[in-house]
Amino acid sequence: MPHKTFFWFIFPTGLAMILFIGLPIVSSFFQSLHIETQQVLMEVENCDPFGCQTNVRVDVEATDKLREENPLGRFNGFGTYLDRNHLAFDEIGEAWNSSSSMGEFKDIVLNLPFYKALLFTLTFCFAVTPPVIFLGFIVALSINTLSKIIKGLIVFGTILPMIVTPLIGSLVLFWMIDSQGIIGASIQILFDDPNLSLKASSNLTWITLIIYGIWHNTPFAFVVFYAALQTVPQDPIEAAFIDGASRFQRVRYIVIPHLYPVATFIMLICLMDNFRVFEPIIGFSAEGVAQSLSWMIYQDLRNENKMLFGSAGATSMLTIIGIAILLTPVLIRTWKEFRTER
Repeated sequence: MPHKTFFWFIFPTGLAMILFIGLPIVSSFFQSLHIETQQVLMEVENCDPFGCQTNVRVDVEATDKLREENPLGRFNGFGTYLDRNHLAFDEIGEAWNSSSSMGEFKDIVLNLPFYKALLFTLTFCFAVTPPVIFLGFIVALSINTLSKIIKGLIVFGTILPMIVTPLIGSLVLFWMIDSQGIIGASIQILFDDPNLSLKASSNLTWITLIIYGIWHNTPFAFVVFYAALQTVPQDPIEAAFIDGASRFQRVRYIVIPHLYPVATFIMLICLMDNFRVFEPIIGFSAEGVAQSLSWMIYQDLRNENKMLFGSAGATSMLTIIGIAILLTPVLIRTWKEFRTER
């Protein structure tokens, strides 16, 4: 009977995970093994009083018929994963043989579409996640000591960046750093350079995107830390206070160890969320200098007349593998600590 109760308790969650996580992943994998059906071309001869000309046109009916017969497209195996827009093993091999230095080899590899997007994605992940955890904890710790009269208003103002949708938030900041925006105009006045623009440099654009990522994600860390602070036992804190421990010592030796599992949870969520960064790139119109893996998927599917489902599927699978690799060390460490506590 207990096992039956547990089964019916876990069944809805398991079914939802299969339908909304498992099946889409399997579908993306099968789609990544196929490429789009090529268009059927035909020669059409057009004659006029000055002579005849032969033009090549797309046979729409024949192309549609082929697509109906093979909705997934032509089977390509792992060819899409190895082409120039993805892992590009052939191009990397050529670059290794032709490069005269490691710097030249690195420049060639990082200019390949997939590795260029991967570099920005990883940079965004590791530049945004640590400050988000640190600032979220500091803000939660500070607000937790405020009086109840002003605490509600401060909490609302703190979580406001999380309430604003990423696209709107990035557009607002994009307008602010424009030459006519408050930040852009202030920088021009500060440096006495009317031509200075934060959008003119790729490095400044990356920094702006990272700052936006920290601003948008910190409220999430704050909410989780603030809720966890309410569960910290007061007896050890009061005992430490009586023994003469400073506030810093009480936080370091009592509060932080209690919140360590919460910090691990926040890190996992932030890494997964930041690895699929997309909206800030669109909002900042930064596609020229910053491309992410999610943006590559968007590019493959944005053209209605030629959607590259196979390429989008391959990029999706590589993104999933990347997230798994990124989270594996944290999950292994958490599992070892769990086994040790038992």
